[in-house]
Amino acid sequence: MTAIRLQVNGAVVADDVPARLSLADFLRERCNLTGTHLGCEHGVCGACTILVDGEPARSCLMLAAACDERDVMTIEGFVDDAVMQALRRNFHQHHALQCGYCTPQC
Repeated sequence: MTAIRLQVNGAVVADDVPARLSLADFLRERCNLTGTHLGCEHGVCGACTILVDGEPARSCLMLAAACDERDVMTIEGFVDDAVMQALRRNFHQHHALQCGYCTPQC
């Protein structure tokens, strides 16, 4: 087990994690932040993208232990962001899909 301490969406989180626990699994299972989705788990689809120190990163490819003392922001961290509020409102009003992967082509 490895002791880690990081900021997640502005809150300090400390935990002991297995050395091979992915950041995606840490966020979903230990922090209960299920907005970080797992799709391909190979870093290809982008469903697990988060910000680490302000830069986009695929959380399925990162180890939680490698994020010690780093700043992580998930989609839940944008709850008060005006642009994200407008996007969510418009996605809802227009029945939009995030990526369209599951949309049948006519």
